[in-house]
Amino acid sequence: MKTCTALIDCNAFYASCERVFQPSLIHKPVMVLSNNDGCVIARSPEVKALGIPMGAPFFKVKDVVKKHRVHVFSSNYALYGDMSRRVMKTLHNLTPHVEVYSIDEAFLNFNDIKNQNLNDHAKNIRQSVLQNTGIPVSVGIAPTKVLAKVANHIAKKNENGFCVLKTDEDIASALKGFSIEGLWGMGRKLTQRWHALGIRTAWQFRNLPEASVRKIMTVQGHRMVKELKGIPCFAYKDFATPKKQIIATRSFGSHVTRQSELEESIANHISRAAEKLRAQKSVCRSLYVFAQSNRFDQKNYIHSFDVAHFDPGTCATHKLIRAGLRIVQLFYKKGVKYKKSGVCLSEFSSQSQVQQHLFQQGDSARDMKIMETLDGINRKEGKNTLKFAACGTFNNNWPMQSEHRSPCYTTRWTELLKVG
Repeated sequence: MKTCTALIDCNAFYASCERVFQPSLIHKPVMVLSNNDGCVIARSPEVKALGIPMGAPFFKVKDVVKKHRVHVFSSNYALYGDMSRRVMKTLHNLTPHVEVYSIDEAFLNFNDIKNQNLNDHAKNIRQSVLQNTGIPVSVGIAPTKVLAKVANHIAKKNENGFCVLKTDEDIASALKGFSIEGLWGMGRKLTQRWHALGIRTAWQFRNLPEASVRKIMTVQGHRMVKELKGIPCFAYKDFATPKKQIIATRSFGSHVTRQSELEESIANHISRAAEKLRAQKSVCRSLYVFAQSNRFDQKNYIHSFDVAHFDPGTCATHKLIRAGLRIVQLFYKKGVKYKKSGVCLSEFSSQSQVQQHLFQQGDSARDMKIMETLDGINRKEGKNTLKFAACGTFNNNWPMQSEHRSPCYTTRWTELLKVG
């Protein structure tokens, strides 16, 4: 291979994180629920074998869960985020060229490694991650990103946990048995369109005239065909691309009717979003705030929102909270049973390239020092060690339900694993 790309994908990542700290659950059915214990978002192979689909509402599968003694966990994002960082750190130790694609996936570029036995390399990756973190991974290696995705799908079904598509014969054999809906970026509507034209496998799609593909899927589809032919078209990124929007939203554990609780939820959303904004060295010029009642109650459904603008842009939590609370005061309606709230930061620019205003002052050196201190303490001592008073004390009804949450073993001193 002239080029060599590996896709590393953690197997049933959230469920695997829970098993790391409870080894007795290995080979037993484990599943993880979404916010407010609503839907199934992670399943061990044993749960998949029971026929429980991804995204299934928890209340609909409770009987199956009870009958087969499935171990159920509420989502524990603090734990999963920290375990993800440990996995990515291990991958960085294997090669400096790592593109983190999601919380449980990463692309590795091995173009600078010559005369390598790729099967041995795939084994080494799996063993290193498992030894350092306890997380099992699947490894797909191929000339391009799209082919690496295909290889990774195949690897999940292989007993050895890896798949290498090195020769033209390897690639052809893999694509002939690979359904088109499994291709990276091939959504449901596009799949239906190709099925209507008689295209059902990745091999058939690969051999279509590139001009025909481009008419239906524009330039993205054209690039996908080239990648399936072993020609790299999707650029490799060894750095995180700054986000263009940051959204923080949660459904409430129970209905919220008091303005003070609604304000606390918005303040917490803003704090979380602002921390992410500063982490990527950006400022925002727009803050969108919303709250809504139960969307299934059509007669009493209410969706309230408003937008605050900042010129110059800001990343200071206290400024964003102040603006967010003013918005809540404007749209809050007494008697409404709010079920969800959230915020969205947008119109980003770099902190080093803020367009100043003649009559308005942006974030001062004092503001930035306060934010730096706030973030530093919370990174060192744990989330919400230091926070603004508007965020409250969580002694209320609005935080989400998490009846089955495991301890934050690696991110909270009070929840460290105890042995003996």
